[in-house]
Amino acid sequence: MPSFLNLLLYILGGASLGSLMLLTGIPAAPLLGAIIGAGLLSVSGQIEVASWPLGTKTILGIGIGTVIGTGINRETLGELQLLWKPALVITFTLLITGILVGLLISKFLGVEKVVALLGAAPGGTIGMSLVGAEFGVGAAVAALHAVRLITVLFLIPAIVNFLAPTGSVDITK
Repeated sequence: MPSFLNLLLYILGGASLGSLMLLTGIPAAPLLGAIIGAGLLSVSGQIEVASWPLGTKTILGIGIGTVIGTGINRETLGELQLLWKPALVITFTLLITGILVGLLISKFLGVEKVVALLGAAPGGTIGMSLVGAEFGVGAAVAALHAVRLITVLFLIPAIVNFLAPTGSVDITK
């Protein structure tokens, strides 16, 4: 099958399931659906692995970064004046924990060290998958983060509703 058609089938598979997942109300449903849709096609073995044209991943990475960046505004910066200390504590705690968990997974479960460290890193699925792709392990890292993301998206809303049932957020406490 020609490479372009192959890539188009993956895009259609990801877009189709991503669109259908919108009906579930799950946070980040389109992302999860696209990952699952394209992943199922790949796992089926019926379609060769997609070969992305040179520079495509870079362009997509820039696009994703731009989408994330547009969410940062003056209000966000104002909140950061109050939240910078917890942000640093959270960041370094997650980094240290991720490194320790990655090393443990590598040692005791036999996962390649690069995959384990990137898979346990506290980044998002897209960002860490792109970093993993730079090391040649993007699919494995994406799989680990997809499982983590799906689990977190299913569990955290229920946990937040249980621990903070009012739904009100007071960033000054």
